[in-house]
Amino acid sequence: MAEQTRGVLQWEGGLRFSATGERSGRTVVMDSPTREDRGGPSPMELLLMGVAGCTAMDVVAILEKMRQPLARFQVEIVGERAEQHPKYYTAITIVYRLWGDGLSREKVERAVKLSHEIYCSALASLRPDCRIASRIELQEP
Repeated sequence: MAEQTRGVLQWEGGLRFSATGERSGRTVVMDSPTREDRGGPSPMELLLMGVAGCTAMDVVAILEKMRQPLARFQVEIVGERAEQHPKYYTAITIVYRLWGDGLSREKVERAVKLSHEIYCSALASLRPDCRIASRIELQEP
């Protein structure tokens, strides 16, 4: 049987929902971006954050295996959406900012490439016509 991921969504009123992951037991509130009193990110923001989190976890795990001295790490992600419904992501840009005394650019580039091409399930789940661009910025420690 294929691996399954499960969650439960509970309506909180208006366009606000709480979503709980079965495995983690953690709850995230999501809301409409058009609401003034929004109580959480929109589903599309969560999707983008999920992509960033997935590739970031890959990169950290790979760099640890490569014994790279990672001191700090930040991922910035920007998604461009189609103008018509469904307003899916047409392009995503990911900026990887890494700090660490003696980090190898070559190894960081390899880690990002492995994430994009092999390991990141979230990236692989996007539409095939979604353009993915990335940039690596090694920062001074």
